[in-house]
Amino acid sequence: MECVRVKKGFNPVDPGKDLPGRDLSRGRRNCRVLTDGESMILAGDIGATKTILGLFSEEESLERPFAEKTFPSGNYPGLEEMADEFLNQSMGPPVKAAFFGVAGPVRSGCVDTTNLPWSLDTDSLKNALKVPTVRLMNDIEALGSGLCLLGSGDLKTLNQGQPQEEGARAILAAGTGLGEAFLTSENSRWRTHPTEGGHTDFSPSGEEQDALLRFLRGFSQHVSWELVCSGIGLQNILSFLIDTGAYSEPPWSVSAAAGQDITPEIIHAALEEIPPCSLSTHALGMFVSILGAEAGNLALKVLATGGVYLGGGLPPRILSLLEKGGFMESFTAKGRMSRIMENIPVHVILNPRTALMGAAKTGLETV
Repeated sequence: MECVRVKKGFNPVDPGKDLPGRDLSRGRRNCRVLTDGESMILAGDIGATKTILGLFSEEESLERPFAEKTFPSGNYPGLEEMADEFLNQSMGPPVKAAFFGVAGPVRSGCVDTTNLPWSLDTDSLKNALKVPTVRLMNDIEALGSGLCLLGSGDLKTLNQGQPQEEGARAILAAGTGLGEAFLTSENSRWRTHPTEGGHTDFSPSGEEQDALLRFLRGFSQHVSWELVCSGIGLQNILSFLIDTGAYSEPPWSVSAAAGQDITPEIIHAALEEIPPCSLSTHALGMFVSILGAEAGNLALKVLATGGVYLGGGLPPRILSLLEKGGFMESFTAKGRMSRIMENIPVHVILNPRTALMGAAKTGLETV
């Protein structure tokens, strides 16, 4: 896997460590009367840190699943065991199809998850779950499918811009890793095109980012945007700043040597501690600048006049920093294209269930 940590034994994230499961079903909603012959769609948003599974029916709104639960991904050897546990707990009607958004490239119904040691294929899932139809899709494809389900309260606008109704849309999802996709309108329907753009070469801006690239090249032959623009990337930036000698290493950073994700500690130290940790503040400032630059790159490549949408777990957690201007300054700094960039709308996706609902929507429309 490309996503490696650096400095003093920084190891890949242990995605599920200390993350408790959460039952989001609000009573599982199975108190309603089921119609004769009713069946369900099993949908999932599978990430390196957490996985959300839900049961959905065409009889109900996608906002009201029959059952829903969040699982720590790293606590399970594979999706089969997790989904089987969920279905046994839910005690719902028969499942006629399962649609899963997965963080990783899907080829011929198979995927090796990028930052989670799972290998998934549709045939094995059909047999294990006894479900006749199973589809694996890229998680950003599922996120794109869910965009049309969002209301104004599910988005925070960073730049109003001048949106074109039929213009292409871009998605940049920063979580444990970095996902990228774009949407095009075809016959009044939106089609999501997943990519692996997060694994393209990082291009630094300015002397400090040049030094960051040189530092990371000491640990990885290929320095991608994901290595600097994700949860793992934020920790790599922190490691780089410590290595410069300008900052002492905070006590909580040593947890990374044990494979723990210290992203929450970095964000807390920068945004919630009084006074804020200068090291964490500097790291987040660099991260926001890098995120803005790559979001702008993606917007230019697909000419996203319909808007750019920031998804994943990180943007909502650092919303106050994204609103301060550093993100948009990097986003629009594209030379002769800067005026075009100023007119592109930019939104942060606040609803953490968007990809789950998108996978369910795809399933209900397909079977």
